[in-house]
Amino acid sequence: MKLIRAIYKFFDKRVIVPITKLFVNLGNNLKKINKPLETLAKTKSSIIVLSLVISIFIFFFVDRRSTTLLETNAKVLYNQPVVAAYNDEEYVIEGLPETVDITMIGTKANLYLAKQLPAQAVTVDLSDLKVGVHQVELKYKQSITSVEYKLDPSTVTVVVSPKQSITKNITEEIINLDDLDSKLSIESVSLSKDEIIVKGTEDKIKEVATIKALLNVNDMSDPKVGANKLKNVPVLAYDKDGKILDVELVPNKVDATINIESPSKEIPLEIVPVGLDDVVFGKSISSIESNVDKVTIYGKNEVLDSINNIKVNINVADLKGSKTFTKTIKKPKGVREISTKTVTVKVNIGDEASTEVSGVKLSYKNLDSKYVVQVTQDSTTEIPVILKGVNSVISKMSATDIQAYVDLKGLEPGEHEVKVTVTGNDSKVIYIPKIKDVKIIIIEK
Repeated sequence: MKLIRAIYKFFDKRVIVPITKLFVNLGNNLKKINKPLETLAKTKSSIIVLSLVISIFIFFFVDRRSTTLLETNAKVLYNQPVVAAYNDEEYVIEGLPETVDITMIGTKANLYLAKQLPAQAVTVDLSDLKVGVHQVELKYKQSITSVEYKLDPSTVTVVVSPKQSITKNITEEIINLDDLDSKLSIESVSLSKDEIIVKGTEDKIKEVATIKALLNVNDMSDPKVGANKLKNVPVLAYDKDGKILDVELVPNKVDATINIESPSKEIPLEIVPVGLDDVVFGKSISSIESNVDKVTIYGKNEVLDSINNIKVNINVADLKGSKTFTKTIKKPKGVREISTKTVTVKVNIGDEASTEVSGVKLSYKNLDSKYVVQVTQDSTTEIPVILKGVNSVISKMSATDIQAYVDLKGLEPGEHEVKVTVTGNDSKVIYIPKIKDVKIIIIEK
């Protein structure tokens, strides 16, 4: 009631009296307008009544607002941290939540004030607890005594276990490797620690399968060839299924040295026409011109050692005249970067001719090492081959430029009839064996 009286006195002095004076002055000014208004303005009692009505309206408006401020409300503080006091060198606590929600109950004015004050930590004292299962109460220091604070949860069940430790080897895992400059590759990694101490309950420690230091490529500000230092690399423990375990690691961060190299190799680009048999009748490829003969590839040395060329296939089926192709050069598997991404190839057409080459030696491929091919008087050892292409190309070819072979993969001892395959050194030529199939005898060594 004191608050209401104070508000009333304030409005009597600051609102009613000024409004009354306003209407008196207004009445004096309205005398010149019309008589009814003049009569109303001359009557001081009517002006006072009107002023009183306006003041009452303002009073009720303010009173309603003040009543709203005095109503009981509730606000929730979500995810407030829980701080536990205990001997963390000797014991492990399980079941204690990391955060709780706090419901504040009070007037709007007090709740507003409480929210402006810094939040206190939710605490629990576990220092006197022994090994076992315990129910403990969480506590919160109230910022304003006129506000009621309720914790959710307010009590929890915790398990106190003796802390144990083991030593485990640490390995590294590189993440975001695709973000590294494609011309660079990681040669080796050395860590500041080889072993990590794992602390926790006996059951948790038994679950630890691996300890990994996670090296993020994006944490290197300027990766370059040579030694690159990386500080405070996080260390995590994983179970056999790759799930992160909640155990204590000492230390939980290590430093790393990442050695970066940029191996490269220059290799030829081989243009391979596909569909030679389907070039328009009477025509064949006379020449293939490419604006790129060699490319440089980047990657690990073991990958580069296994690559001797890159093939680019050009579909010449139904080709009727000379044509220019633009093709993407595909990176071989394991190659991180290639110096040239596309190649322009011009295929020229000429009149087709044919010739026969004899004396092409027949060879055997993929024969099991336990067996050999028995040569008899009837055995075929040479294959005559028909060459089709433009005369300027096939006229220069001899038997040494042609390979004829049979694939004996999976064949066991006995007599077999197998298909003859013929290839040559020039991809612009069509090779046709005159003998399509041969009989061979396989025997054990």
